[in-house]
Amino acid sequence: MGTRVLTMLEPLWQGLPPVDPLSVSGSASCTLAPRYESVGGARKFTRETLQDWDLDELFDGVALVVSELVTNALRHAVLATEARVPEPRMPEAADGASPTRLHLMRWSSRLICAVRDPSDASPVAGEADSAAESGRGLYLVESFSDSWGWHRLTGAMHGKIVWAQFRLP
Repeated sequence: MGTRVLTMLEPLWQGLPPVDPLSVSGSASCTLAPRYESVGGARKFTRETLQDWDLDELFDGVALVVSELVTNALRHAVLATEARVPEPRMPEAADGASPTRLHLMRWSSRLICAVRDPSDASPVAGEADSAAESGRGLYLVESFSDSWGWHRLTGAMHGKIVWAQFRLP
């Protein structure tokens, strides 16, 4: 796992049980285009990664959480920003990469799903209203993962990382 990713995700280690970030046994990352079709691509990427790691049995819950995190990133950070900006393309991050990325990291006892987006706004968990068509995303993330959180990026990169943790069997 690259030092850049470890540095960017450093605040993620805070609040989690002690773990050596260098002991990651697997990591994978993909860029997410500023289209809602990227949610399906994120699920496919998650399925393939979990299969490679022999964690197929976790797919349903992890895919639901990944779908919600990616949908939130696209809806509230990327596409909302684009709607206000007359440019037809998504702005690039300071490092030249797409500002929205999905990271999957595996240790012997846990899996972390993290989504980076260009918004500095904090994620807000709404009330779970069964009649509403939206607004339940973070409620579902909380229900299906063992824990979740977020932090703002600092330095040259702006935006935030929203993450969810799963304990492995």
